[in-house]
Amino acid sequence: MTKRVNRRDFFRHSGKGAAVAGVAVASTDLLGLGAEAARAAPRTARRNKRKIVEIPSICEMCFWRCGILGQVEDGKLVGLRGNPDHPMSKGHLCARGNAGYLVHTDPDRLTHPLIRTGERGEGKFRRASWDEALDLVATKMLKIRKEYGPSAMAMAPHGMSAFFMKSVLKHFSTPTFSVASYGQCRGPRISAFKHTFGMDVGSPERLDFEHTKMIVLLGSHIGENVHTSQVHEFADALDRGAELAVVDPRFSVAASKADFYLPIKPGTDTALLLAWIHVLLEEGLYDEAYLKLHATGLDELKAHVKQHTPAWAARITGLPERDIRLVARRMAHASPAVVVHPGRHVTWYGTDHQRQRAIAIVIALLGSWGRRGGTFLPSRVKIGSCECPPQITPDDHFPIPGGKYPLAEDGLPAQLLIDAMITGKPRPVKGLMIYGQNVIKSWPRPEKTRKALRAVDFVVAVDIMPTEPVLYADVVLPEAAYLERYDVPLKVGSAKTPFVALRQPIVAPRGEARGGFEIARDLALRLGEDACLPCPNIELVLDRAFLPLGVDLETMKGRGIHRVKAGSPYLTEGRPARFYTKSGKIELYSEALKEHGVDPMPRWEPTEEPPKGSYRLLNGRSPAHTFGRTQNNPLLLEIDPVNVLWINDVEAKKLGIKDGDEVELLDSNGKSAGTLPAKVTPGIRADCVYTVHGFGSRSHLTKLAHNRGVSDTELMVRCIPDKDTGATGMRVSWVTVRKARKKRNWPNPLASIRPTRGRRS
Repeated sequence: MTKRVNRRDFFRHSGKGAAVAGVAVASTDLLGLGAEAARAAPRTARRNKRKIVEIPSICEMCFWRCGILGQVEDGKLVGLRGNPDHPMSKGHLCARGNAGYLVHTDPDRLTHPLIRTGERGEGKFRRASWDEALDLVATKMLKIRKEYGPSAMAMAPHGMSAFFMKSVLKHFSTPTFSVASYGQCRGPRISAFKHTFGMDVGSPERLDFEHTKMIVLLGSHIGENVHTSQVHEFADALDRGAELAVVDPRFSVAASKADFYLPIKPGTDTALLLAWIHVLLEEGLYDEAYLKLHATGLDELKAHVKQHTPAWAARITGLPERDIRLVARRMAHASPAVVVHPGRHVTWYGTDHQRQRAIAIVIALLGSWGRRGGTFLPSRVKIGSCECPPQITPDDHFPIPGGKYPLAEDGLPAQLLIDAMITGKPRPVKGLMIYGQNVIKSWPRPEKTRKALRAVDFVVAVDIMPTEPVLYADVVLPEAAYLERYDVPLKVGSAKTPFVALRQPIVAPRGEARGGFEIARDLALRLGEDACLPCPNIELVLDRAFLPLGVDLETMKGRGIHRVKAGSPYLTEGRPARFYTKSGKIELYSEALKEHGVDPMPRWEPTEEPPKGSYRLLNGRSPAHTFGRTQNNPLLLEIDPVNVLWINDVEAKKLGIKDGDEVELLDSNGKSAGTLPAKVTPGIRADCVYTVHGFGSRSHLTKLAHNRGVSDTELMVRCIPDKDTGATGMRVSWVTVRKARKKRNWPNPLASIRPTRGRRS
């Protein structure tokens, strides 16, 4: 019979962790791959007396990468469900994971190589063969290297599949990368924790929710930015009685569960953290024995925060002095079993490294690092490699002028790359490869990004969907979706149960789309980089990777997961430990930072205020969407069809705006970014507004996502880079709000799903 997916079916399947694709509409031809995959993965399931073969893999609907089982019947994909063997997600999938099968069937998918025929940005292309497209890419890259040097070819990578192409470009000798996970997400956190504890807190974060007595969130939206295992652990901790303190200008989902809610003035978190440090030290609430054993710089820290009293912080943050003291005391009471979440998207105000250093120091004072209920230690996970070695010389490295950003890592800050693309200074950048990163959504000042994309000699895009940056490409290379390809193994040493997971194809690629390894190796050979990626195929790469684990690819095809022996998650009580810092200890005062010209202890620096009549723009995530990657998915749009603007009820009344009214957002130059519905609420401060990131696509080739809602990035006409790391501050722009003339009616996204024939589920 023919059956259309409806909202009730989707929620029913999502709630059980089963597959949306279990409805007959999801049936997709495997083009012969199903039988081969079935031999490789012999696990079976039963559905209404039907035999289903289940192929283990990992999700890519967000970057938490939960375990999935692709369900195959008679050569057809009939479902996705959570893999109960996955040590973190344990069989659970969120709405995005359940809706992932529609990535494969999306009618707007890139399925063939394309070569531009119109102007950059128009999105006019002709179909090309892989040979023609790759020959053109290689010719342009070699020409750029010959005329301007290897650093003139840049790359903006994102995601697991970019690993192989990034290896090729490093072998090609380019050092010019702009990595979103560092520059627009976790860069300040990585640096701050490395300079305090000698290592980052990990991804996924090594937070011991299982044994914690108190959780502290600073602008971290657990429950909205859904990372499946962390949400479960968070909820279980609250259910066991863990206290929760939430610091946020907005009454988020997490704030609604809090024992202590602190509606802080945006941009003042560092002042609050310094006051907490002051209370812990002045009232003797810190873990003295722990610091004596493991830390250095305590005396300097005491002197540094002497003036940072709760009364001082209250004037800056807008929080009551008693609440500042109370939360600090509650943390001390629960210590060391305190989880202070450092956040993931931490690039806010251009002062973020200092804020993250203060968070790390609070964790140290509580004695929570490496302790039960706090932040546990990682396990070592070793896999083999078939990666080609970089051939980058000191002369190749892209210079950062004027001593800026002394702690910058993982490539070039986006703002410097953009400037080099436009002006050619301090070195010319003449080519850009965009690999799975929507640079127009992830980099502030998108008009400047568009100008840079028009300025360079050559742009190549590797992607699954025709996102807006793809419209500017001279050559488009279609990548296989996560359900259709192998990737480099996922190794996770930051879980309580460390493991390695395999992503393998469940369904054949659409059209002529190819996996990341195949694209990268074919290009490497054309570039003359024959020594790069010496393994002739991805299967041999994976066999070599799994060899140190004592398993092979065939075994992993059936298992999907290989658990690794865990190291000790906690420090040995009463015994000094070696930390990977300059001193070998936890550094409250950092000599290494001082040598780099960075404050050795966290400093408070005010953030510029919005002009009168304007609001600071804050952004966040939706449980149904990941960045700008999922707004073309009809099932997820059914859940969350458009972003809304949170605006304070008193401010809304002044503007004549009622809840649900369509409002127009204008940037600080008075340019409109479009309209979206208003959420009028007392649950946000009067000096800011908030919306979900990722909406408002301007690519007409993504039909459902096109112009749906407002892109917060289009309103980010200002960029204040972090002085220490160069990461882009993304909460430094002002907007004005006015009531729109009429409300927009959004079409039903489910109308885009065509019914297909299939058996009753």
